Amino acid sequence: MLWPRIVRNSVRTGSDREIVRSYPYRSACPSSVWGELTQGATEDITLAGFTNYFLWLDQPAYVDTLRRKAEAGCRVRFLLGDPEGEVTRQREAVEDVALTVSTRIRITLEHLARLGDVPGVEARFSAASDATNHVSLSVFRFDRDALVTPHLARVVGHDSPMLHLRRQEERGLFDRFADHVEELWERGREV
Repeated sequence: MLWPRIVRNSVRTGSDREIVRSYPYRSACPSSVWGELTQGATEDITLAGFTNYFLWLDQPAYVDTLRRKAEAGCRVRFLLGDPEGEVTRQREAVEDVALTVSTRIRITLEHLARLGDVPGVEARFSAASDATNHVSLSVFRFDRDALVTPHLARVVGHDSPMLHLRRQEERGLFDRFADHVEELWERGREV
């Protein structure tokens, strides 16, 4: 009652204030956003897409960037789907594209191998019991920012929508997605 309707509609006052930007397609997010978030992170980079393969194509010298981040003390984690898992095979049948889900996961594994045994870099496969939850939601965390992609039924990740979130409050949108990833991470197995 204190604020005129025009102000209430223009100023974010609730949980939506954590939404920095929305994109109708993940591919509509400029690669510079990914680069800036990676460069700006000092504590935690958690890349919890089922395949994460596009990062290696989108970000120049991403292996070197992540190595530098880890060497500077930033925790770098990858949560991937199991390339041999049943959910992976099911998703491949649903997507029905030439660049299969298992191939995309293997692209990430190949790049992770180039990172070697850099302290601070970890990789896990999501547990078989969590794979359905993982394949349907990708969360990419950079300290207090996250890029979240809820995957639509029959489309590849780059064709699904994406939200850019920035943590503003406890138990807000950011924390809910971050907690989801932590739960998957805890039950995952090392690559």
